[in-house]
Amino acid sequence: MKKTFSKIAFFASIPVLFFTTVSYKSDFFEIAKQLEIFTTLFKELNMNYVDETNPADLMDTAINAMLEDLDPYTHYWNEQEVQAARIDNAGEYTGIGATVGIKADKIVILEPYKDYPADKAGLKAGDEIIKIGNINVADFNEDAGELLKGAPNTSIDLTFKRRGEIKTTSLTRGAVEIKAVPYYKLLEDNTAYIVLSQFNRNASAETIKALKELKDQGADKVILDLRGNPGGLLSEAINVANIFVPEGQLITSTKSAVEKYNQSFSTTRKPIDTEIPVVVLINGRSASASEIVAGSLQDLDRAVVIGARSFGKGLVQRPKELTYGTQLKVTISRYYTPSGRCIQALDYTRRDTEGNAVRLTSKDYNEFKTRNGRKVYDGGGIAPDIKLETSEFSDITNAILQENAIFDYATNYYYQHELKTPEAFEFTDKDYSDFLKYLETTDFNFTTATEKELEEVMAAAEKEGYQQEISADIKEILGSISSSKEQALTSKKAEIKSLLSEEIIKRYFYKEGLYDYYVKENPEILKAKEVLKDQAQYKNILKG
Repeated sequence: MKKTFSKIAFFASIPVLFFTTVSYKSDFFEIAKQLEIFTTLFKELNMNYVDETNPADLMDTAINAMLEDLDPYTHYWNEQEVQAARIDNAGEYTGIGATVGIKADKIVILEPYKDYPADKAGLKAGDEIIKIGNINVADFNEDAGELLKGAPNTSIDLTFKRRGEIKTTSLTRGAVEIKAVPYYKLLEDNTAYIVLSQFNRNASAETIKALKELKDQGADKVILDLRGNPGGLLSEAINVANIFVPEGQLITSTKSAVEKYNQSFSTTRKPIDTEIPVVVLINGRSASASEIVAGSLQDLDRAVVIGARSFGKGLVQRPKELTYGTQLKVTISRYYTPSGRCIQALDYTRRDTEGNAVRLTSKDYNEFKTRNGRKVYDGGGIAPDIKLETSEFSDITNAILQENAIFDYATNYYYQHELKTPEAFEFTDKDYSDFLKYLETTDFNFTTATEKELEEVMAAAEKEGYQQEISADIKEILGSISSSKEQALTSKKAEIKSLLSEEIIKRYFYKEGLYDYYVKENPEILKAKEVLKDQAQYKNILKG
């Protein structure tokens, strides 16, 4: 019955959330009609349903069912989520100082921050919190992560499980600063290496501070690392690009069905340095504001982009205030790079048989030109000028990540090996063989897109009576796919080893140690240094 209601509410409640922005585009009578239908349905259902109903739960179901059919970035925020978004943008909050994963019966510590409360209390990545104060996480029906939050200088007792052993600890909550630039360093060849991990309110200020300090130390080249940066504030993306390009330069524009959201965004400040050679590093987890920076600097031939194709999020969201402190974060437009590219990779207006948004393919891409006439394309993120295998995430790598196999293996490795410095670490072929054996113990398996297609073929063949005729051929194809999947663990060894190395290094030396390791060993940074060192190569790439 509830499922039926959610579908009715899905259609009937659409005007409730979009009335203020799109009413002028639709027939007013139709909107008023649907509002009245929904209101009367909701009242009658709550008054007459055979069992007791919870109006708030029913409404949440209706709202979420409606938004589920749109893109994944348009969603409803309750009061707690509104506050969390403000914290993300502000760059500071009060808590335990750790990244955590929330599961049904436990909270997993993913990464404790150095010298913050969780770290001081002895918590380590892989620890599973099962009790907070007197509350069992498994018995808590709401978001258990909220139990970790609280006022500054308040204490909490934690019971956690480490490798099967139950332990306890206490910690005092404190202010946690989320740095947009968690690491910067002058490398030995006078290259400024700057990691920009998110676009909060401090992103451009921290990047400028880092660059000025490193230039004072003698930096004459820059590596801006945007790998894994999920984005953030559009204004900060403009300001970061402004560091390297002149005032008044178009960085991005937005196009929408609502005219007032059609805007152009140009730089408004004096730049820090418009001549210093720049390399930008990106990968498949660089999204949104990261893609604005990388795409604009590429279009303006201001930087060489190295790594792997970025995520492809070319949609812009804006929060709309609702009642009782809630908000609707709604997608209002698409953004475009200076050359005119929209880098959105998924088309949410088209769905496959499983209901997933269709990914644009290369045949759908359109060609554009950079300022110097280089060919660039839309439709699927920012493609790097120099593509590196170690930056890419293949299907099998994504499947391994989804199973948390790399995280869990790193936990085991940490408790079985001693490591004194990042420089002393080497993930050998023997270690990789050990990882493959570990995968076997986890019953790891993943289904390829081809296998899914074959399942549909078999179902259709069975319905039409052709199953017997094609079963031998299907079996042979599945055997070939199985063999290819096994080979993928070998052919994608470089990217998997790179991820394993990163996760293991963080266990011993935190994120700071990981970056110290990066500047010596990371293939993308080594390639960036090589390109910057060879100025003829650097200029030729930008000339096309």
